[in-house]
Amino acid sequence: MSDLTTFQHPRIVRMHERISQRVEERGSAGHRDRLLAGLTGRVLEIGAGNGLNFTHYPPTVTEVVAVEPENHLRTLAERAAHDGPVPVTVVAGHAEALPPGDFDAAVVSLVLCSVPDQRRSLAHIHRALRPGGELRFYEHVRSTRRLLGLVEDLITPLWSRLGGGCHPNRDTTEAIRESGFIIDTLDRFTFRPLPIAPSSHILGRAHRP
Repeated sequence: MSDLTTFQHPRIVRMHERISQRVEERGSAGHRDRLLAGLTGRVLEIGAGNGLNFTHYPPTVTEVVAVEPENHLRTLAERAAHDGPVPVTVVAGHAEALPPGDFDAAVVSLVLCSVPDQRRSLAHIHRALRPGGELRFYEHVRSTRRLLGLVEDLITPLWSRLGGGCHPNRDTTEAIRESGFIIDTLDRFTFRPLPIAPSSHILGRAHRP
């Protein structure tokens, strides 16, 4: 496991802990259901946060290995793991320090906005999957509306500093393709659970050839 010091954001984590349930009730829980529907076998979840995905895994999943670098969030995830319908093991790590193993699927939800390097992180996820393995993704991304996209570009430096590395202007779809995945389904939609939250989201499935 590499050094996790740079992933500790106690102020942001406390805020996330306060608002996460409100966001779930405003629609995010339904998106998580769609994200995880039909998964089978061994699953690697990257950036598990406080474990909000855990209760949404279908019983066809035999094991979830959930990676989380932030200490407080990882503690919350460990507690949440006991309430899920499938076995969940929470481990310390991040997208560039993943546990070994040929996983059947990998899950990223609202995490690729904040990894230091999207393509490098996705390359590590690609290697963690068996050939034919699935990548499930649910992320907020740069708006396709020209003016809003330009605003997101302008605010990203400050937003990233205040938001624990979150980048509201990333083209995550292209990063997934460039990392060797083939996208099978892609739903782009508007969802604003909080007044200042980024509204453009993608949800879909890809696979490692």
